[in-house]
Amino acid sequence: MTITVLVDVEACGASPARGEMTEFGAVALNRNMTAIQSTYHGILIEAVPDPTNPAKPLILPGAKRYPEKEVMQKFEKWLLSFGERVVFTSDNPGYDFQWLNFYFDKHEIANPFGYSSRRIGDFAAGLSSDWGNSSKWKKLRDVRHDHNPLNDSLGNGGALLRLIAMSRGEEEIRF
Repeated sequence: MTITVLVDVEACGASPARGEMTEFGAVALNRNMTAIQSTYHGILIEAVPDPTNPAKPLILPGAKRYPEKEVMQKFEKWLLSFGERVVFTSDNPGYDFQWLNFYFDKHEIANPFGYSSRRIGDFAAGLSSDWGNSSKWKKLRDVRHDHNPLNDSLGNGGALLRLIAMSRGEEEIRF
């Protein structure tokens, strides 16, 4: 069995090579993918949203920083607590996965997700039989996308649960 974990990362910069991850949120779905089972919020640096672009966090002078290795070890422990393979899932895994993989590696922690990830938009596109339909699923979010990574993970988790219900014929495919 596997546990699907929806992850969202907030970071300054396009990649870990020249930026810093400020925080991340994660939502684990239950085994039968019908409900949210558990949540996690990891904070590395207390940042504030950039008023001109809320998707970019600003690290203000004197911002509180938390021990990175400790934050990543606690996240690893949370992921391993499920006792099953965890599957990294995101609305943008190309961005989100690179940050967590880098921070696990930086602190010599084996990445519990392995080296692959899944994209919600690809599942939605397949479900609708339209490869180009990879963003309309976002209107299924039941939590406002506000760039708090836990809220964003909750919203994505709720939307994925709806998509899964549609794939099982429990809801009409509409998005």
